[in-house]
Amino acid sequence: MTRTVPATARAALAAGVVVVVVATATGCGASAGDDKDPDHRSFALHGRTLTVDSDDSALEIVAADTNPAGRIAVTRWFQGSVVVGGDPKVTWSMKDDRLVLRMKCSGVVADCAAKHRIEVPRGVAVRVEDGDGSVRARGFEDALSIRTGDGSVHVSDSAGPLELRSGDGSVRADVTSRRVSAHSGDGSIRLELGAVPDLVETRSGDGSVTVALPRATYRVTTETGDGAVDVSVPRDDNSSHVVSAHTGDGKVTVRTAN
Repeated sequence: MTRTVPATARAALAAGVVVVVVATATGCGASAGDDKDPDHRSFALHGRTLTVDSDDSALEIVAADTNPAGRIAVTRWFQGSVVVGGDPKVTWSMKDDRLVLRMKCSGVVADCAAKHRIEVPRGVAVRVEDGDGSVRARGFEDALSIRTGDGSVHVSDSAGPLELRSGDGSVRADVTSRRVSAHSGDGSIRLELGAVPDLVETRSGDGSVTVALPRATYRVTTETGDGAVDVSVPRDDNSSHVVSAHTGDGKVTVRTAN
């Protein structure tokens, strides 16, 4: 038996074909770097700590001498398009020393990307909570904590205590911090330390772990589920300089920095 398709259904099918064609034409991958006219804004910071709460953005966070005391400066790049659905948008707000960054991008063939550069006055401790995006930070002398669900973490030119965590991404630090904790669920960890640390803790679920240290004697513990272990620094179980390097799958290297 032949079944006749109603006109409304035929129209819907045709519209569906159009959406598929448009999706194919536009789903090329947005890049925040294509935004040639970024937005700028400053926020008052009343305390000596700052929490950056971001759901979906690449972040660059720097300690800056040029900022007025008690204020942070934020630059925002954004590119986005949605074929069928509401207009994409980004928002920013400050409440109780918590900078909240949000991106709304949902619908058929939603393609958006955001990046924020945050300049923080020196002397402020910073905590970063990023749901999805890479995080880069530099220049911090106070405590710095970074957590991202999906993205790489890279810290440089910093001396304060570090707590670095990525659910899915590599973790790298080139610092003089005396206390460093670095964890990755799925990614490599590489630490280059310019000062003899008191405590270094590293753990990766799946990825290599490399710790380069200044010349000194260390109390070192290592573990790998599947991979080689290479420890070439001087070792002493009574040393006050403690280093642990663990990975579920990958090589562990603890060596003297070049």
